[in-house]
Amino acid sequence: MNWRSVSKNSGGLFDLDIKQEMIANFEERMSAPDFWDNNERAQSTIAELNAVKSVVDRYTRMQSEQEDLQTMLELAEDEDDEELAAELKKSVSELMGKVSEFELQLLLSEPYDKLNAILELHPGAGGTESQDWGQMLYRMYTRWAEKHGFKVELLDYLAGDEAGIKSVSLSIKGHNAYGYLKAEKGVHRLVRISPFDASGRRHTSFVSCDIMPEIDDDIEIDIRSEDLKVDTYRASGAGGQHINKTESAIRITHVPSGIVVSCQTQRSQIQNRARAMQMLRSKLYERKIEEQQKHLAEIRGEQSDIAWGSQIRSYVFHPYSMVKDHRTSVETGNVGAVMDGDIDMFIDGYLRSKIRHEEQ
Repeated sequence: MNWRSVSKNSGGLFDLDIKQEMIANFEERMSAPDFWDNNERAQSTIAELNAVKSVVDRYTRMQSEQEDLQTMLELAEDEDDEELAAELKKSVSELMGKVSEFELQLLLSEPYDKLNAILELHPGAGGTESQDWGQMLYRMYTRWAEKHGFKVELLDYLAGDEAGIKSVSLSIKGHNAYGYLKAEKGVHRLVRISPFDASGRRHTSFVSCDIMPEIDDDIEIDIRSEDLKVDTYRASGAGGQHINKTESAIRITHVPSGIVVSCQTQRSQIQNRARAMQMLRSKLYERKIEEQQKHLAEIRGEQSDIAWGSQIRSYVFHPYSMVKDHRTSVETGNVGAVMDGDIDMFIDGYLRSKIRHEEQ
């Protein structure tokens, strides 16, 4: 195994010398006398340094494992030991799995990939059936985030009339949260026998999933106060029932773009307003990203498929069990595992296909 293939197979996204130079620059910045004058920026710098160090450490550990295995393979060439051969084969397979996972992390190279993510779910037409599907996806993404050690914060929750949700907004915090979850943006389709239909008929439901990077103060987004329409209302639903009975929830409409955001889960109107403004900045930034991608697609002469409403995945519970991603053809029959948050195969497939497409 040629170890340098890690960087080659990842589109040249990994360069050890560059990463070590980045570490040196971070450490030099941290040694400055005024480093802690801005505590928030200092913490951000430390987090970035730790993230780069983590990648370098993983690379060097895998490189060491590869060298050890290479030595063991050379020593075992003249030995007829089936047990040793099986053990070495297993070790090589495990290392290749680590390399594959490492490559996936390297694919998250765009400047906003490292940021936290804001995830929104909006059921389509279909009443209780689609609202229940929204609740199932809410659970799926929460389980996925927990498995990856990400922190989930509920921002806004509107319960369904009988079951499920009418909408939900989540902040998913952790390094590369947006980079991974951007693969989930689009419409998710469910086919099943409805538990709400006494006749036991098969139903098809749709829920749109929107993913935005939770941008920080370092990214400039111009928002004029005269362009905003701010409404207050009483918090309700999950996260709202324990909050005071005053009109602490906030809804902000950005008039020029028509974007609407709301937050009701903080304990004061001031906190809800601040969180809603952050959500608005993230949505405006995401729109800017999409416009840039559309422009690049037009230059390349491509058909852009980043438009809102594109169906990306089908979850079939009946007449057979299958989850299939329509962009990459990745599929599995283990529907239960997927609904418990095992969606990495789809994220992996999407990110790798995206890199292959860009290299063509």
